[in-house]
Amino acid sequence: MFEHVVINIMQLAYVLLLAPLAKGVLDRMKEHLQGKAGPSIFQSYYDLRKLFAKDEIVSDQSSWIFRAAPYVAFIAPLLVTLLIPVLTDYPLFMAFMADMVGAGFILALSGLFTALAAVDTANPYGAMGASRTRMVGFLVEPVFMMIFFAVSFTANSTIPYIVQQQWVSTPAAFFEPAHLLLVVAMLMIILAETGKIPVDNPSGDFELAMIDEAKNLEYSGRGAALMHWAGAMKLVVLLTVLLNVLLAPWGLASKVSIGAVLLAVPLIALKMLIALAVLAVIEVSFAKLRLFRTPRVSRRGVRGGRHRHDRAR
Repeated sequence: MFEHVVINIMQLAYVLLLAPLAKGVLDRMKEHLQGKAGPSIFQSYYDLRKLFAKDEIVSDQSSWIFRAAPYVAFIAPLLVTLLIPVLTDYPLFMAFMADMVGAGFILALSGLFTALAAVDTANPYGAMGASRTRMVGFLVEPVFMMIFFAVSFTANSTIPYIVQQQWVSTPAAFFEPAHLLLVVAMLMIILAETGKIPVDNPSGDFELAMIDEAKNLEYSGRGAALMHWAGAMKLVVLLTVLLNVLLAPWGLASKVSIGAVLLAVPLIALKMLIALAVLAVIEVSFAKLRLFRTPRVSRRGVRGGRHRHDRAR
């Protein structure tokens, strides 16, 4: 009982502390691929410390939604962490409290609060970014549903831990073209939901072209720090689902032991590093799509998920 509690805390700490480092590593990789020196991989920690030390300025025209949104966005990825296999291949306390759809709803709730907060300040750029983000979310929703149906038909379950065990027991399924298309579809969801190229350019500074970053323009101090931290955690959580459930569900701790979990952390971190390298190559190799061409990403993702769903039936 005690070890289960400690392992749960370790999973939360892993996502909480690794997220800024993952963002720093991704930014450093992109800069190196472009022939630049790049910032330190610990730059995200420095930025968070600086933001937490600053005063928070809140518009007197905003409501409680603007103040609550950073906390909702910050807590949502941590709740999803309790539902998915992050460090262990055996379920922990809240593993059966919700399935993949429930985890998606939790992340969608944070997105809803963030979008409402962007509109709440009456900043035209925030409202524009919120509407664009909702449009992108609407476009990737069919991709998510196709992945959900494909996984449920194949694994006879939608609980992430059960799906992970099903893939481990049938390693031959990983080499099927349909499964590879499913992985590509999930990768497209990650690119869209985290505001990466080709859907969005996270390093851009032109407000009229912003999608995801435009929602956070009005935040400062603690609110801005929580929003940036939440975005990094969302990226780590989605990559964890891709790696530990769909793509490479090996290397997780199989014994209820704190030592076994600690031994599994380096391999899990290595998988995360490889995934970040793939994201860096994608972001450097492609240009940002025009806003009205982003449905192409959704269309291709639906094709991949639908092919896997047809094979499962």
